[in-house]
Amino acid sequence: MRERWDNRLAFILAAIGSAIGLGNVWRFPYICFKYGGGAFLIPYFVALLTAGIPIMILEFALGYKMQGSAPDSFGKTGKNKEWLGWFAILVAFGIVSYYAVIMGWCCNYFYYSFKLGWGKNPGEFFFKKFLNLSGGPYEYGKFEKHIILGLIIAWVSIIACIWKGPKTVGKVVYATVILPWVILIIFVIRGVTLPGAIEGLKYYLTPNFEALKSTEVWLNAYSQVFFSLSIGFGVMVAYASYLPRGSDIVANAFIVSLADAFTAFVAGFAVFSCLGYYANVQHLAIKDVVTTPIPLAFITYPTIINLLPFARPVFGVLFFFMLITLAIDSAFSLVEAFSCAIQDKWSIKKRWIINISIGVGGILLGLFYVHQAGLYWIDIVDHFMSNFGLMIVALLECILLGYFYKLSDFQDEINPVSSIKAGKWWIIAVKVIAPAILIWLIIHEIIERITKSYEGYPRSAEFLGGWLLLIIFTGLAIFLAMRRKR
Repeated sequence: MRERWDNRLAFILAAIGSAIGLGNVWRFPYICFKYGGGAFLIPYFVALLTAGIPIMILEFALGYKMQGSAPDSFGKTGKNKEWLGWFAILVAFGIVSYYAVIMGWCCNYFYYSFKLGWGKNPGEFFFKKFLNLSGGPYEYGKFEKHIILGLIIAWVSIIACIWKGPKTVGKVVYATVILPWVILIIFVIRGVTLPGAIEGLKYYLTPNFEALKSTEVWLNAYSQVFFSLSIGFGVMVAYASYLPRGSDIVANAFIVSLADAFTAFVAGFAVFSCLGYYANVQHLAIKDVVTTPIPLAFITYPTIINLLPFARPVFGVLFFFMLITLAIDSAFSLVEAFSCAIQDKWSIKKRWIINISIGVGGILLGLFYVHQAGLYWIDIVDHFMSNFGLMIVALLECILLGYFYKLSDFQDEINPVSSIKAGKWWIIAVKVIAPAILIWLIIHEIIERITKSYEGYPRSAEFLGGWLLLIIFTGLAIFLAMRRKR
């Protein structure tokens, strides 16, 4: 008998926890600032309504109707479709292999924050002492033991959270979703009361409507939606498969999607109010202190914490604890999707064997990112997994289910039990709007990579960490799909 969520709230919190992650705190505010400030919210919500929510409904409906993991569910929709589910799972595991490393960094910094161990120069500490960053992707250097320790702690935590599948996850998410929200509100309140905060918020929210004329702005709005909602990972398919019959699928998709978007928006208040304070103290223009996502968390924020008038270690501990709790439910959801797929394929009764095996494999893969060139490879792999892997999965979902399976079958399954109906608007979004946008995004990225290498990395590194990995995942997905189900 298939495992079930304890209740609807447990499912919603688990899905929200998967969607809300580190990107909500550091990626969305940065993207919003970079592409039009408050005006960016227009293309973002257009993307959410025309592609994000419709594909979320599609993934929920697929898992709910087929009652299986992503590979199992795709396999039930027709011959030769199972491989797409495996491809989604492998892309997700590729992402969690380095995401766990970043989570390990957060664990290290949580320890440092008790005594502000990053010192007076957080930038120098992060790059030279913590990462001991080399000069390029092929200058591997040595393994950093403290990062390995953080990686192990991260994976032990991840596996513990999914030990008994949805039964464990359904209990853990009450803490991992609610606690970071409480801490985020604390940071918003503290941030907006700091000197200079208003200037930071103006910089974050002031609309630049001219930016809406740029194709790049719309492309980034759609890519941010796909990145943030955890669609294309196989996670939402697996989570929905644990729902009992009679669950409100469409309303759940709206709740999860809007909660994710709202969290990202609120996080911007916490981030930019503090950046305004930093600019005020340092007598700088805010544009001179805004930085890219990872340095924002590990350099800019520790610097701001150093400058706070009181209780600096307290805010340091709270900030990195918030990052850990944000990261962990996104991470364990990716692993749970993989575990669910293996269990469905080979009917392994002892889930703990699957979980420990995945954890050991994750640690071994994660070792590739803990040497002195690790940050470069994280950057390369992340770019290709997010901008090609997830986009390809989402596009093929729309095509294979929209044109080679009857979407009306999903409607017949979910509309009678949903308070909001998936009508013609949903069909048009899945079959026309979302595929068109995804094709546009993928073609744009391919042209970008043909004309220049990503971030100026050597073409060979771009091939190894990007194209080759996608080719390997495709081959493995086809191979796994060909194995007989037990």
